Amino acid sequence: MIAWRYLRARRTEGGVSVMTWISLIGITLAVFALIATLAVRSGFRTEFVDTILGSNAHATVYNAGKVEAETGRIDRTIEAYDAMAARVRDVAGVTRVAPLIKGQVMANARNRNAGVQVFGIRPQDLRTIPRVADTETSKGSIADFGRGIAIGSGVARQLSITVGDRIRIISPGGVKTAFGTSPRVKSYDVTYIFTAGRYDIDSTRVYMPFAEAQSFFNREGRADELEVMVTEPERVEAMAPALMRAAGGRSQVWTWKDASGGFLRALEVEDNVMFVILSILVLIAAMNITSGLIMLVKNKGRDIGILRTMGLTEGSILRVFFICGAFTGLIGTACGVILGCLFAIYIDPVFSFVNMVMGGQVWDPSIREIYHLPAELRAADVGVAVTLSLGLSFLVTIFPARRAARMNPVEALRYE
Repeated sequence: MIAWRYLRARRTEGGVSVMTWISLIGITLAVFALIATLAVRSGFRTEFVDTILGSNAHATVYNAGKVEAETGRIDRTIEAYDAMAARVRDVAGVTRVAPLIKGQVMANARNRNAGVQVFGIRPQDLRTIPRVADTETSKGSIADFGRGIAIGSGVARQLSITVGDRIRIISPGGVKTAFGTSPRVKSYDVTYIFTAGRYDIDSTRVYMPFAEAQSFFNREGRADELEVMVTEPERVEAMAPALMRAAGGRSQVWTWKDASGGFLRALEVEDNVMFVILSILVLIAAMNITSGLIMLVKNKGRDIGILRTMGLTEGSILRVFFICGAFTGLIGTACGVILGCLFAIYIDPVFSFVNMVMGGQVWDPSIREIYHLPAELRAADVGVAVTLSLGLSFLVTIFPARRAARMNPVEALRYE
């Protein structure tokens, strides 16, 4: 009761309502910033990993290669790829194995050019790639893939084409003649346009039927690599030795963590630094509680002396002022949690508003590789923010509360 009266007292009555409000707003904004940052951090990593695993192999089995005697080049192609795929498919935890043909080519349509990467894949294997086979974001029918090619939405945008149009694929290493190797040019119908959710994939990737890719890239009877999908992608590194043993020969394994590990590690370091910075922000906001309580103790010195002479113990005085500080931290934390959760839940309209105000230049997918700012609200992140805020709020309250409890009532009433 005493603590509540002190908190709502006007300044003319010896209260410090202004400082209380400043402390409350500071804690609220700090907790809001912390939860929002943690939600965006979790969402960004989840979206980034999901786009990797939803449109790329979890692991790639390839040949270490051998030097060709005639040309001196290293041949990394796999000849008995179906037999190797069968052996790899028998490894525990493997869900799918598909032979691939890969090649860098130029795509041309309507006097527009784009550098693309062609993936030669069998139609039944293409249908098992989650992000590519997503019917909600795609155009055309994936069932028609065998009669043409599938391209990313970014490629379609660069070439200004849609389903049913024809594009020319130009390969520099094409037909071998008596005068050398001449470029190979061939036209294909676009039967399917997909959106994987990653800018770098949508703007460069083209899928071609496996047999046609073998012919186009001079890979008759061979494959470039095997695409492997597993049940637990996060543990794919532990499966690498088993995959290499099953593949046999001079095979090697390249996992999705090998390909994107540098970015994920950099993202983790950045996340840790941001967490430390925002934790310091919460500490600074909590220190305002100390300032407000010190002023409150000074203004209430006469009251403390009277309460002590009436029989109130040091512990009771400590609890009064501890409740004043803790209550401010508790309300500020609750308000911050509500704002942070609302921001994470309604991030799309918030981001759209900010993007509109800034003229549409806030988010560049060509740099960040995903198309929107994601946020994932996790109970663990909210718990960390609440624990940190309340812990610091309670901690900084102890010093001024103990100072009030140890105040000598004689000294407090000497000049009254």
